Amino acid sequence: MSWAQDPPVAPKTPAPPPSVTIIAAREAHGVLGRDVRSPADEDMGHIVDVIVDRAGVVRAAVIDFGGFLGVGSRKIVVDWNALHFGHVADKGDSITLELTKEQVNAAPEYKEDTPIVVLGAAGSLAPWQFDH
Repeated sequence: MSWAQDPPVAPKTPAPPPSVTIIAAREAHGVLGRDVRSPADEDMGHIVDVIVDRAGVVRAAVIDFGGFLGVGSRKIVVDWNALHFGHVADKGDSITLELTKEQVNAAPEYKEDTPIVVLGAAGSLAPWQFDH
């Protein structure tokens, strides 16, 4: 009876170090949970998710809109370009949505695994290209 020997293992080369980018604390903040306001300073809800296309490009934001303390609210999707991030210096600063409360109120509700209807500012939406 002969024992088969494992083939010799080549020594592992160490992985190169990851690249590192430093962003100043006042230059960027996360957007999830951030309040969204209209240009007229109306409460439009808050961002609860971000929609990306197949290439990983951010296309839209999901906003939890309406209701009180989560009751009666619904999720709608707005084009990323309709959002303005003028103040990112403080997490308490809101994001401005270039739509009126009436426009957002009329938008269809977002539901996962169904076609996404994206509400955009006038003239700013381009159709998504789908690969089949």
